[in-house]
Amino acid sequence: MVIDEVQKLPDLLSVVHALIESKKKVQFILSGSSARKLKRAGVDLLAGRALLKSLHPFMAAELGDGFGLESALRHGLLPLVAMSEGPGDTLRSYVGLYVKEEVQMEGLVRNLGGFHRFLEAISFSHASVLNLAAVARECEVERKTVEGFVGILEDMLLAFRVPAFSRRARRKLSVHPKFYLVDAGVFRSLRPRGPLDRPEEIEGAALEGLVVAHLRAWNAYRGERNQLHHWRTRSGVEVDCVLYGEDGLWALEVKNAKKVQAVDLHGLKAFREDYPQCRPLLIYRGKERLEIEAIRIIPCDTFLGGLDPRRDRLV
Repeated sequence: MVIDEVQKLPDLLSVVHALIESKKKVQFILSGSSARKLKRAGVDLLAGRALLKSLHPFMAAELGDGFGLESALRHGLLPLVAMSEGPGDTLRSYVGLYVKEEVQMEGLVRNLGGFHRFLEAISFSHASVLNLAAVARECEVERKTVEGFVGILEDMLLAFRVPAFSRRARRKLSVHPKFYLVDAGVFRSLRPRGPLDRPEEIEGAALEGLVVAHLRAWNAYRGERNQLHHWRTRSGVEVDCVLYGEDGLWALEVKNAKKVQAVDLHGLKAFREDYPQCRPLLIYRGKERLEIEAIRIIPCDTFLGGLDPRRDRLV
């Protein structure tokens, strides 16, 4: 028995609980797009009787030949959008109707004007270290309010945070998490574009977000065997993504460039100095597989296409 959007009727969980106890042969699949109402209602969350699984935007491996990097960066990989005949229009409707109106209908925030300003302001934090105070100043609300707004996006499965990696640290490190919107298309829809916005800055954030979202989905579908982090020193040296767990220690840097420059390897080299056992990997927009100073360099579409949860390897 499949029940979709179960958060719209939280009391149904008590009925499901009773049926699980009385009808052992019936399997229930409960899906929803927000955990906030369930938490707020304080209903029976089926603890110990249900497995929690997460669904993510499409991965390149799922789409196979239907995956296109340019399309994924422009429109994202939400199933509703990716399978649409008019992905641009569908994406605009999704962001306008779901992200904004769903919040209004559910009464999740009182200050709708502040929340709409927040959505624009938070888009500048995509693929960046999250500074709540700066976002609060930008949208003219209190820091605590912004923290609540970020929590709403996370509960609606529209955003996530990646914590800093600090195991056996040898340097002074940033401890703040990085923030990501869940999909490149959602990011592009919320991010303003104009004469003062550099296209390469938007493209770079979209590409990094796409790669990190793939890694997050790959890890989730394989049973959360690893943890995702980022690494950044107080002096500003950074690695976009650190994968740590049963699959080893990987350091991944994402570059929106078709050629690799020496400066692009700086963060990976610094991380390798502190963690010699790591496996460094640079993902870029070029077409050739390379290796420079024992750092593997892989085209982005090749990396994403090979990131398959059914395979017991990262690359």
